[in-house]
Amino acid sequence: MDTSQIIWKPTKAYVEGSNVKGFMDQWGIKTYKELYQKSINDIKWFWPAAMDSLGVHWHKRYDTILDLDGSKSFERARWFTGGKLSIAYNCLDRHALDPHASNRLAFIWETEDGTIEKWTYLDLYTAANRCANALKSLGVRKGVTVGFYMPMIPELIVAFWACMKLGAPLIPIFSGFGAKPLAVRLADAGARVLLTADAGFYKMRRIPLKATCDEAATEVPSLKHIVVVKRQVDPQIPWQEGRDLWWHELVPRQSAQFKTAVLDAEDLAMILYSSGTTGKPKGTLHRVAGVFAQVVKELGFHFDVKPDSRFFWITNIGWMMGPWEIMGVQNFGGCFLIYEGNPFYPDHERVLDMVSRHRLTHLGLSPTYGRALKTKGDDWIRKYDLSSLKFLGSTGEPFDPESYMWVFKHIGEGRVPIINISGGTEMCGCLVSPSPLTPLKPCSVGMPGLGMAIGLADDDGKLIDIGKGHLVLLKPAPSLTRGFLKDWDRYIDTYFSWEKNPDVWYHGDYIRRDRQGQLTLHGRSDDTINVAGVRTGAGEIESALMDHEAVLESAVVGVPDKLKGSDIVCFVILKEGHEPSDELKASLSKHVTTIMGKNLRPRAIEIVPDLPRTRSMKIVRKAIRTKYMGGDPGDLASVENPKALDYIFKGE
Repeated sequence: MDTSQIIWKPTKAYVEGSNVKGFMDQWGIKTYKELYQKSINDIKWFWPAAMDSLGVHWHKRYDTILDLDGSKSFERARWFTGGKLSIAYNCLDRHALDPHASNRLAFIWETEDGTIEKWTYLDLYTAANRCANALKSLGVRKGVTVGFYMPMIPELIVAFWACMKLGAPLIPIFSGFGAKPLAVRLADAGARVLLTADAGFYKMRRIPLKATCDEAATEVPSLKHIVVVKRQVDPQIPWQEGRDLWWHELVPRQSAQFKTAVLDAEDLAMILYSSGTTGKPKGTLHRVAGVFAQVVKELGFHFDVKPDSRFFWITNIGWMMGPWEIMGVQNFGGCFLIYEGNPFYPDHERVLDMVSRHRLTHLGLSPTYGRALKTKGDDWIRKYDLSSLKFLGSTGEPFDPESYMWVFKHIGEGRVPIINISGGTEMCGCLVSPSPLTPLKPCSVGMPGLGMAIGLADDDGKLIDIGKGHLVLLKPAPSLTRGFLKDWDRYIDTYFSWEKNPDVWYHGDYIRRDRQGQLTLHGRSDDTINVAGVRTGAGEIESALMDHEAVLESAVVGVPDKLKGSDIVCFVILKEGHEPSDELKASLSKHVTTIMGKNLRPRAIEIVPDLPRTRSMKIVRKAIRTKYMGGDPGDLASVENPKALDYIFKGE
C-alpha cells in the first residue's frame, strides 16, 4: 500500500473556528508550522499563552514560568512557581455555578445491560461536594493519598473530583488487577483510603472487587478505610467494622457545600503507575499546573474540544487516558461517555451503536481494536449514523496501513481525521500528535505536539532530520513526571542516562520523519529486534505480514539466537477461508523476506487462533515472548483473554 500520499487535508470547516486557529489569529501567526516553531523556541511564552487562550483560571498568577533549579538539564524543572489554581474549579465548579452551563451534560454512563445515566455539571458538583466532605471526615486532606480501584461507574467520576477538591493526590488503579499489584501500588503511595465497589461487571459476569481489596489491605499498613459502592442487591462479602464503609451510608448524608481547595502549582495532583518492563511499578508524579497545562493543550488544540463536544475513549481509569479524558473534556465544559464493560459486548457493533445513539463527536480507539473490527466486514456499519463524528483518536501502538485505512474509510467515512498520538504515563500526554490543521498520511502521527521539542536520534545518539530514530525530548515540558515515587535514581536512569546521548530525555519509541515532515510510529525502541546487526521494530514486520492476503492479525517478537544475536518469530491469525499449512507458512516467510530483506527472514511462523490482549485491545507482546521462551508471563490480570497464551509455545 502506498503510504506516501496525503489522504486527509484540513477543510475550512475544521480550520475556521478551531481553538488552535483562534490562538494563531490572536498572536498573528500565519501557519501551523510557524506556531510549532514558536512554541518550542519560546516555551516560556507558549505555555502561559496557551493556558490563557484555553480558558484556564488562576487564583494567583505565577511568579516564575520555568525554574530549572540552576541546572542545564531539566530533570528538576518546576513550572508556574508561585501560582495557585484548582483543577476542580476549572473543570467542575465554574461550569456548575454558571447558570448558563449548570444543566449541560458533564458525562454519560452506559453499561453492558443498557443502563444509562446522564449527569449534569450541577449534579456532579453537588455529589462531588458530598463526597469531599465524606473523605474529609475520614482524615483525607491536602497531600493525603487516595486509591481508586473502581469500575467505570458514576461514583468514580464523583470521587475523582472530590479528591481534586480536597487536594488529595489520587492513585487510579486498573480494576482488573489482582491483589498483589493492587497492594504494591497502594503501599508505595501510602494510601489512607481506598475507594472500590463490591463488584464490577464484564461480559455480564460479576467481578468481585471487595474481596481483592481485603486481600491487598493486609499488605498496606497505611490503609485506614475502604469505601465500597453497593452494586448488588444482597451482597455477601466480608466486612471489617470500623475500616469498611458503605458509600450509600457515608456520602449522601454529607453537606452539599464544600469549599474547593486552591492549590500551589507544584502540589501533587496524581500518582499514575507505569509497569515498565522490569522491576516494581513506577509511580509517576504529576503536579497540578503541569499536568493540567498538558491535558488542556492537547484536548483544546489537538482534539478541538468545545462545550458541545461528546467524547469517548475506550479506556479505563487505571490508564492515563482516563484522567486525561476527564480533565481535558471538562475544562471546556464538554461531555464524555464512560462505559462499563467489553467494547465487543454483546457484539462488535456496540461502540458504533453508542456513537450513533449518543451523537458522539470524538471516538478514541486502539489499532488492535480497529483491526478486530476490520475482521467483521463493513456492510454492518451502514446501519449506524456516524455523521456526528468529527475526530477519531488512537494511541498505544503503531497502526498498520491496511487497518488504518479501513478505520479511516469505514468508521471515519473518509472525512474525519485520525488524531493518532503517542506519549505515555510519564507525561500524562503525548509527544507527537496531529491537529485539525495537520494534513495526514496513512499511519501518521502528524507533527510533534505543540510545545514539545522532540528530536530523532540514530543508534549512536546523533540527532537526525530525516529517517527513523529514537524519539527523544530536547527541552522540558510541564507535565513530565517529577521523578518516580521514592525512587529518584531509577527515574534518572530511565530518562536521563541514555549512554548514547545523556543530554536528552529518552522516551523509548522508534519514530520516522519523512521529507514532508510527517511522523509515523514504529513501536518501542527497547523492543528492537537486532538480527546480525540489522535492527528493526516488531511493528514493521507485523505491517509486512498484514500485507499478505491470508493474514488477519499478527504479533512479532525477537528471541535470542547464538549466531545472530536475535531472531524473529511471528504469530499469525489467519483470515476466514485460509487453513494452516507448511506451504502457507513458507509463503508468509517469503512475503516478509521480500518486503524486509533476506537478513530479516523469520525463524518461525506460528499460526494461532487468538492472541492475548488487554481490555483496550492492545496485544501483550511481552507476555507472548516470555511464554514462548518458556518463562512465566507473570500477572495477567490486565489481559482480557489469558487463555490465548495456551497457544504460544516453541515449536520443533
